[in-house]
Amino acid sequence: MSAHQAVGALDGIRVIDLSRILAGPWATQVLADLGAEVIKVEAPDGGDGTRAWGPPFIAGSESDAAYFTSCNRNKRSVCIDFSKPAGADLVRDLVKTADVLVQNFKVGGLDKYGLDANTLCESNPKLIYCSISGFGSTGPYATRPGYDFLIQAMGGLMSITGVPDGEPGAAPMKTGVAICDLFTGLYASNAIQAALLHRHQSGKGQHIDCSLLDTQIAMLANQASNWLVGNQVPTRLGNEHPNIVPYKSYAVNDGHLIIAVGNDAQFMRLCEVLKLPELSRDDRFSSNPARVTHRRELDTLLEPVLLTWQRDALLASLESANVPAGPIRGIDEVFDDSHVAARHLKVTQENADGQQIDTVGFPVQLSATPASYRFAPPTLGEGTEDVLKTTLDLSLEAVRQLRIDGVVG
Repeated sequence: MSAHQAVGALDGIRVIDLSRILAGPWATQVLADLGAEVIKVEAPDGGDGTRAWGPPFIAGSESDAAYFTSCNRNKRSVCIDFSKPAGADLVRDLVKTADVLVQNFKVGGLDKYGLDANTLCESNPKLIYCSISGFGSTGPYATRPGYDFLIQAMGGLMSITGVPDGEPGAAPMKTGVAICDLFTGLYASNAIQAALLHRHQSGKGQHIDCSLLDTQIAMLANQASNWLVGNQVPTRLGNEHPNIVPYKSYAVNDGHLIIAVGNDAQFMRLCEVLKLPELSRDDRFSSNPARVTHRRELDTLLEPVLLTWQRDALLASLESANVPAGPIRGIDEVFDDSHVAARHLKVTQENADGQQIDTVGFPVQLSATPASYRFAPPTLGEGTEDVLKTTLDLSLEAVRQLRIDGVVG
């Protein structure tokens, strides 16, 4: 099989990707990994802004940051300046051949180029047009710019993340990755595939309106339900869980580990490993609701005993007892793990400049239509000539003239 042969469940689906930064590119990389052809349209003067979000950069490059490689695998980069009428015409022509368009410009930002949903869906009624923005296309915040950090604050996530009040370092805290962008990208790719299925049944495309704020509120999950159903305002608990105890990080003699007890039977086995069997028979701790109520009393009894253990010895004992537990690893350690290697979560590819690029593999194993890795994250504009020739049937001379005119890069 050719390394560049499209395979997968979405083979035959063409996506025009006008998005940049993270949420949109994350969505289109999911589609690309599943076999879709993704044409990433970038501005000639630097392209996607994350190309410059370094260091670190790809070895030998000062313009392609590691950040960019995280969400732009399996795409062809085409440089088109659609602020020029001829460039907008090129994009519209590409969209006529496409199944999906993804964009994350500010609301109304593409109208002046004739690249808005109404215009493009009229010319291609089967088009699925996905808009991603901070606050969505309706409501009083629609025109505001939206960034992940801002959304984590406004959507309540930071209010439940960080060191609890009353402890040293107490303050709201963002997560270590742009989780609102990433979840929005996943919701967008899921919605796009649902729209493709609807189109298969009805023959009609549609407009998808994705919002970082909507997504972030939806992903509050049990914390939102604690308020909506239980009328309890969740607070910051550090590494503790609001509804399960013991479920946190604990200090041991030579470091820290995670213990994640999910039910009463696991708690009983934990107590046996720690030689504290009486705790599982104590009315304060014999059920999870009781342990949640008496979490501080339980920790007072567990913590001194845990400090007598070496981490690896305790992890081995807990694994033997079928008690969920694990080490706290650095990211460099994650990719050295034999299980991670067995799941093929590191993918090595070579880009057009001959550079080896490692990316994180697609995290789902499909037995019949597995993800494929056809293109490394592209250098800027590497696919411009080939895509315009093969997709729009432009001659080499026509492409060269467009380049001379500054329409393409």
